[in-house]
Amino acid sequence: MTEYRYDCLCVGIVVADHACTPITSLPAAGHLQMADRLQLSTGGCAANVAVDLAKLGLRVAIVGRVGDDVFGGFVSESLTAAGVETQYLMETPNTETSGTLIVNVAGEDRRFVHAFGANAVFDGTEVTDELLASAPILYLGGYLLMPGLTAEAVADLFRRAQAAGVKTVLDVAIAPAAELWERIAAVLPHTDLFFPNEDEARLMTGLENARDQAERFRSAGARTVVITRGETGTVLAGDGELIEGGVFPVSFVDGTGSGDAFDAGFVLGMLEGRSNAECLRLGSALGASCVRQIGATAGVFTRPELDAFLREHELPLD
Repeated sequence: MTEYRYDCLCVGIVVADHACTPITSLPAAGHLQMADRLQLSTGGCAANVAVDLAKLGLRVAIVGRVGDDVFGGFVSESLTAAGVETQYLMETPNTETSGTLIVNVAGEDRRFVHAFGANAVFDGTEVTDELLASAPILYLGGYLLMPGLTAEAVADLFRRAQAAGVKTVLDVAIAPAAELWERIAAVLPHTDLFFPNEDEARLMTGLENARDQAERFRSAGARTVVITRGETGTVLAGDGELIEGGVFPVSFVDGTGSGDAFDAGFVLGMLEGRSNAECLRLGSALGASCVRQIGATAGVFTRPELDAFLREHELPLD
């Protein structure tokens, strides 16, 4: 059996998140709206999944870029404190750390304002063959939002990973743009597991139904596809199976990072050799735990908390 240094290598988008607790409404132009609290935290798909996996007790390293500013120092120190290996988190000179302003309005979906910062420089060459061989799973988060991370670069990275026997897991972050389908279709033949949410899948495929979306991604080459649909649950399409998963009822505060927490729970199941249905259960529970607090990772279960929650709750599966 191969001995790995890490359980998962998390690659891609790393962000400093600035989020507010839910406000009653957006302020009018020139007006001030009060929030109970503003919070600075780590964010971005790769960073969130890395922290969530570390909270579950797994060995995880992150590969990405931050700027040479105070926010880069904050992100690096926060990830290290969370138990994530950060020696491959590169400080990019004369560049700002990527940032996202997250506005939470009660009863509405989140609003985001994003600046690329150092993420614009990341192009995938940071992941060497030696580093690829250090973990059984490669998770790449933030594709389609990182200007330097081209379809050719991701396809090459995933080809190298699969040649080394590494499972490839892909998540995306999308601002509406042209050629989304062409850019994702070039990567899917080299993707073992694809994790878009329903809105992202709609933008990429032009299809409304999650089952149709999943099958479109499968027909383009992805081995397994999971469409996350927020409070509606999930749809999984794999080899010979189609599963619709429900949700666990929890008190909602902030949805930031919930999809990433789902990804982390599913990856945990993969590492433990669980069935896709069991992976859905783990992912859904971890995603539900995330929304109970403000911030992308603050509310995410530890492993004992996850196990205790699942002993008391069942996930509807169809």
